[in-house]
Amino acid sequence: MLTPRDLTKASIGQCIYIPVVDPNGGMLNDPVGLRLGEDHWWISIADSDLLLWVKGVAAGLNFDVEVDEPDVSPLAVQGPKSDDLMARVFGKEMRDLRFFRFTWVEFQGVQMPVSRSGYSKQGGFEIYLTDSALGPALWDTLMEAGADLEVHPGGPNLIERIEGGLLSYGNDITRDTTPFEAGLGKYCHVDRVFNFFGEAALTREAEEGPSRQIRPVAIGGDPVPECDTPWPLFADGERVGQVTSTTWSPDFQTNVAIAMVEKSHWDAGTRLIVSAPDGDRKATVQPSFWK
Repeated sequence: MLTPRDLTKASIGQCIYIPVVDPNGGMLNDPVGLRLGEDHWWISIADSDLLLWVKGVAAGLNFDVEVDEPDVSPLAVQGPKSDDLMARVFGKEMRDLRFFRFTWVEFQGVQMPVSRSGYSKQGGFEIYLTDSALGPALWDTLMEAGADLEVHPGGPNLIERIEGGLLSYGNDITRDTTPFEAGLGKYCHVDRVFNFFGEAALTREAEEGPSRQIRPVAIGGDPVPECDTPWPLFADGERVGQVTSTTWSPDFQTNVAIAMVEKSHWDAGTRLIVSAPDGDRKATVQPSFWK
């Protein structure tokens, strides 16, 4: 009911990307689901809350399920040396863990899942710490084991995120965005027989196609200022979209951007004008995100 993606074939030990939508087909969240057992799932959410929505669905439809928020704290270990660090702490089997799969490891007597996943294009792991009291000890262990690997604390890298087309809920995706508009149509199995919220809206959109969609856009000129609100996109004086995330890329020597663009102007090579805080700038729709 929560997602248009068919989860029946997901195996135990698998991570699966599940757009969660409302009755209008709008995205409520884009979490990763972990199938821990035949009837046991965790939903690792993005930047919005889902607990009350899921509880409401379960209660409203009188489902015989238990919905709760467990004591689980995800910690991402990302980057080209992440395999080395994780193998030192949890064993060499970490190197064999497949993408979007998880396994159980033990830390100070506590079992916890570790998945090969993460919010970066470099690759890495996510540790699902199941006892928050062990947080400081786990952190110190990783920092000490990775000292010679130059491990450092940090968050998602804005430049890398935009270059790789990693969408941010609340910025690039909101409740006004459907999975098809976000380029996530392949996760909408509207042709299969199961019920989900937004089924009518998404079935119609699958047949007709979206009228707008997220596209990579290069913005000309000097490094852009911070993008804390959407910047309008224009063509011949008509608004045809908006930039939702952007920054200067030292590697590609251009301002990289994620934008929602109308179908009439989303083809690669289309020239647009973006209304930035420091003035209008030329912009060009790209054939793909920067890798």
